[in-house]
Amino acid sequence: METRVLHEITPLGEHDFMYVADRHKKEFTYPIHQHEIFELNFVENGAGCRRVVGDSRETIGDFDLVLITSPELEHVWEQGNCTSNDIHEITVQFYIDFESPTSPFQTNPFMSIYHMLIRAKHGLAFPMRAIMNVYQRLTRLATIDEGFLAVQELFGILYELSKADEARELSSSAFAKVSAESDSRRVLKVKNHINEHYMDELRLQQLSDLVGMTASAFSRFFKLHTGKNLNEYIVDVRLGHAARQLVDTTNSVAEICYSCGFNTLSNFNRLFKKRKGLSPTEFREKYCKTKVIV
Repeated sequence: METRVLHEITPLGEHDFMYVADRHKKEFTYPIHQHEIFELNFVENGAGCRRVVGDSRETIGDFDLVLITSPELEHVWEQGNCTSNDIHEITVQFYIDFESPTSPFQTNPFMSIYHMLIRAKHGLAFPMRAIMNVYQRLTRLATIDEGFLAVQELFGILYELSKADEARELSSSAFAKVSAESDSRRVLKVKNHINEHYMDELRLQQLSDLVGMTASAFSRFFKLHTGKNLNEYIVDVRLGHAARQLVDTTNSVAEICYSCGFNTLSNFNRLFKKRKGLSPTEFREKYCKTKVIV
């Protein structure tokens, strides 16, 4: 029997811009899903809930705010160890064609929002300071009857969130099927090469030669532009592809291990559990349990 992610049909009509649901509930019951439009999801009093976004699995605290802008990125808030009887959830669904060459979001006034929407293809979790900055505006959003004013308020919220330097990308690029369009030319060239050859042996000298730099200079350059050293980045790409195969195929863990460029099964299992918090087998079992037949 085939299991796959629920593709949610949102309530937005042809001429609608935004849908806001503000609700209080006692448990999380909606299955893992994806949808074409963007989603800003706020949870209050949900401590202990397990949030799954792509290959990211985290237990949330009393406040959680995540923006998702990829139509292929699976996500769900699961009950986990949450015991609250008054979970407050606000879900804002909307769509902006921000990548069109004629989009105003590629002009200077909107540039910070544009870069945030790009990052949110991975799922973007906001720090507590940013959540508190927009808390009142989020709770007020569902009460605004005038459409124009509601949209204006949403843009204000997005602008405030776009200034949050500590916002974290959740899912790995390989799992979320996200490219790195906004990187510098040399970093993009190396990232594309790694994504195409992650199953092969990749050496520092080989990649530095690819962009005409010495190995030491390239190591510093790559870390400066990505926040990760080269080996960490390669491992993350390989693990992202491995996680995607665990979800989308019936290949054995060993087959996935070697097809993703890892030399030994024990090293693969160790790295996967360290980065994802679960063994490959546990990840597959837990992910599949959240899926539904559609």
